[in-house]
Amino acid sequence: MKARAKTIVEGSRAGGRVTVMHINTERGWRGGERQTLWLARGLERAGYRSLLVVRPGQPLAARAAEAGLETIPCAPGSELDLAAARWIRRAILANGVDIVHAHTAHAVALAAMAVRRTSARMVLTRRTAFRLRSNPFTRWKYRRAAAMIAISGRVKAALVEGGMSAELIEVIPSGVPLDRGVTPASRAELGVPVDAPLVVMVGALTREKDPVTFVRAVAEARARVSSLHALLVGDGPLRGMVETEIERLGIAGTLRLTGHRADADAIIAAADILALSSIEEGLGSVLLDAMAFGRPVVATDAGGIPEVVMHGVTGLLVPAGGAAAMGDAIARVASDRDLAARLAAGASERAPRYAMEEVVTRTAALYERVLSASRSRGTR
Repeated sequence: MKARAKTIVEGSRAGGRVTVMHINTERGWRGGERQTLWLARGLERAGYRSLLVVRPGQPLAARAAEAGLETIPCAPGSELDLAAARWIRRAILANGVDIVHAHTAHAVALAAMAVRRTSARMVLTRRTAFRLRSNPFTRWKYRRAAAMIAISGRVKAALVEGGMSAELIEVIPSGVPLDRGVTPASRAELGVPVDAPLVVMVGALTREKDPVTFVRAVAEARARVSSLHALLVGDGPLRGMVETEIERLGIAGTLRLTGHRADADAIIAAADILALSSIEEGLGSVLLDAMAFGRPVVATDAGGIPEVVMHGVTGLLVPAGGAAAMGDAIARVASDRDLAARLAAGASERAPRYAMEEVVTRTAALYERVLSASRSRGTR
């Protein structure tokens, strides 16, 4: 741990600004990592100082550095890595950190241990609708939080069901920058005919995303719209199962599995429909991308998705696990230009509700309430 000392000792309290330490040491690049980066960047622009505790060599570390944000390398072996927690505590003290914001479940444990014997206040964001584990350590680490952010009402309900106080939880949905200026990916590069209806799903190939249902839905839709093409963007443990189902259904020429793509935004922008087949979902931030790009959505009614997708206004909702229903909805949007245009317009109109600037403003206001309450109790 000594080799890291220079990184944190050089940090200092910056001109009286509130200093926020964001902890996200996950591997890979998923919605939570993207939200962490965008929030930290937005807070910097709003006058806060953002420090990011990140795993070295991972996409979040690289992108944070590219954005000019201060990073603190940390590679915990588990959420109970006491050495990592002590390292983070040293960084808190050396940098005069006011707020420690944990962005993942593992980060909650590290933050809860690290803020002990410091004046920093802990805030956490919960992005999944899974109920909390029922054990003493889980209860202890979550109850160390001065405030909790749930990205949807469904996530808040899961926290309350897990024994957390509703009064400490504020629903602040994820957001997207509306001014990204994304250029749609080339249909030729994607291997899709220019005039073919294109449905895209972006998500990890995991149980909760249920990608096999999307594959089956594409086969159902293709039976009605013969020109339909589809892309499944992502990777994960179910890749083999997905490939087997594509071959079994004989739609290898219709549905292409792209693996992870750094240009997923550009692919969504090139799509005619964005689909999401999740059986469990905190919110589904990819749906916000679709709205920002004015793309109609076909998604399941799982978790917090119905809080984002307005059925018949911005997209169509179908039962989770229902391949036939999803396929029918995809075919309807792909074959009915008036319906597609109406849903696209509704998506564009609703998108500003999820502007990243709104997330930054509401999160900053929560920080200020936490710090004000702390000062009024004389704990700082």
